[in-house]
This record gives sequence, structure tokens and C-alpha cells, in this order.
Amino acid sequence: MKVVVIGAGYAGTLAANRLARKVKSAQITMISPRPDFVERIRLHQHIAGTGTAATPLASMLHRSITARIGTVEKIGDGTVALDDGGSIDFDYALLAVGSTVTPMHRTVPVGTWESAERARAALASLPSGATVTVIGGGPTGIETAAEVAGARPDLRVRLVGTSVAGSFSDAARQRIRAGLQRLNAEVIDDDVTEVSAGAGQFEGTVHLQSGAEFTSDLTLWAVVSGTPDLATRSGLEVNPEGRAVVDEFLRSVSDNRIFVIGDCAAVPGARPACQTATPQASHAANALVRLAQGRTPKPHSTRYVARAISLGRRDAVVQFTRRDDSVRRSFASGAAAVVLKEVASGGAKWVARIGPNI
Repeated sequence: MKVVVIGAGYAGTLAANRLARKVKSAQITMISPRPDFVERIRLHQHIAGTGTAATPLASMLHRSITARIGTVEKIGDGTVALDDGGSIDFDYALLAVGSTVTPMHRTVPVGTWESAERARAALASLPSGATVTVIGGGPTGIETAAEVAGARPDLRVRLVGTSVAGSFSDAARQRIRAGLQRLNAEVIDDDVTEVSAGAGQFEGTVHLQSGAEFTSDLTLWAVVSGTPDLATRSGLEVNPEGRAVVDEFLRSVSDNRIFVIGDCAAVPGARPACQTATPQASHAANALVRLAQGRTPKPHSTRYVARAISLGRRDAVVQFTRRDDSVRRSFASGAAAVVLKEVASGGAKWVARIGPNI
């Protein structure tokens, strides 16, 4: 069985490692645009200089897996076409290219490794008293604003969003906002309409929907808003957000040789998260194991446990959820939540490397 895995994030790495351990005869090739495994859920730490988010990919993969650094131009008809003119044939493929960002002009996005590197360098160059604006009221924006505020108390940090922590319960939302306030991160409930040019390389004026405006020395875009267009370019059926439409087994409805997992898969009821990607990766690997044994794959079922937010290195909020991801009233905060969040974050990397069934 020849298998090509496109993408070396949590989903792709876990699926490749699990398959390598379960099907010894499988010839697995992983294609990644970079030689590192990037912990996307730690990019805010990388930006603020409080932690690292990259690990050499070679140390994450089973010894039988071949890693190829490159970019895929198209996938289909049992072949992966690469940007260098090469190609790789497959019996099955796993599409796990994650999500991406489309930043507003004059902002630095924080959702990819390359953009996080730019944000890290720009933040490090700011003098004391400078203003950093983070746009986006979701988990990425909250964690970025909190991490920067905690690491650089000499800066003025603003978080701008129309619904900051809106996916949490009322009590948990208030606790998150209180945590930001303790870090002296200002929360502005508004929408950004434009960031106009300023005098410096990253300086600009942030214009709000309410008509207010202010100067920002560095504006970070923390809104995850799309997926790479590989599925679209390859002619696979996608939903309006560009995610590949899949059946109950996580196979593309356009080509049942292609499994789609993680943020780039249009799975009903799923949200972009490690908590989504890792079970999908495990399920896809199990499906390939069953196919290798001449058996029929089982349908995938989505389930959730919690939503977690880091508020710097010493605070966090963990919102417990029902299986369908609807929020419960209960949540953890403070030191207990820090431990839970760190266990979850560290566990996601361990799971990707070991490839267990989850």
C-alpha cells in the first residue's frame, strides 16, 4: 500500500505514525513545506518569546516514513504533483494541510509559522511604551494578546474583537476578560474596518466601525479565516469556506482514495482545533488499516470535551463542553486550568509522535 500524507501538522503526523506502526508493509511518504513539526497551538508563545513551537520533523516521524520537503500543486488520479515538477503515485492519500489566514492590509498574521516569525521579530524590536494591537476575539487573539502582555509589561496591549471569548459561557467569558485585565491588556469590543499607513514599518492607524481610531506600532491579525486552496485547485468538491467535502468515513466525496482530516475537512459539527484533528487522524489511519486488511472502514463520530484558553504562563480558563461542543456551566481557571491546558498541549504533540488510537 502506497500512502502519501500531505501536511505535517498534528493530524498528518499522527495519522502517518499510527499507520506506520499498524501496517508494516505500507510505503508512506509525508510531504511538508518545511523540515519542522510546528505546534500551532504554541505560536503565541513563540511570538512573545516565552516558548518554542518548532521541532525537527525527523524526530517526530516513525523511521519507516519518508519525509519530502516541498509544496503540492495538485492531487488526483492517484498522483500528487509537486511544485518542483516531480510527482508521487499513491493508492491512498491523506490531505491534512490545516487552515490559513487572510490578514488585513498592514497587519502581521499570527496563524502560520512564517508569519509568526515575522511577528516575533517585529515585537522584539519594539521599544518600551509602544502599542501592540491584536485583532480577533477568538482563542488565537486572546492567547496572543495575553502572552504578549505577560511577556512585555512595558508595552500597551489592546485586543479588538466584536465578540471576545464569545464561544464560552457567560461566567467563563467574564473570567477570561478579568484575566486579560489583570495583565493590563485592554479589551475593545468593536470591529476593525481598516489599518491605514503610519510612519514606521509596522506603525499604522487602526480604524474601528464605531468611528474611533488609534495609533498602533504593531498590529497582529489573529483571525483564522480559511484553508489552503489545494483541494479547490485539485477539483475536489469543497464547501463555501474551501474545505473539502467528505463522507462519513472522512473520504473526499470526489475521490474515495483521498482522506481529508483536520481543519481542511468539512466535517459537520466540527470546529478547527487539535481536539478535532487528532481523533480524525486516528480514525483515518484506522480506516486505512481496515482497507489493508480487506475490511470496510467505520464511520467517524465527532465528540468534544472542553475548550481551553491560556492567559499568559500563569493563568488559563478551561471551559467544559458536552459531546456536541455546546458549553456547560462548569469551567476551571487559575493554576488548575494552567495544568490542564499544558497537559492538553503537551499531550497533543506526544499523541502526534506516538500515533495511538484515540
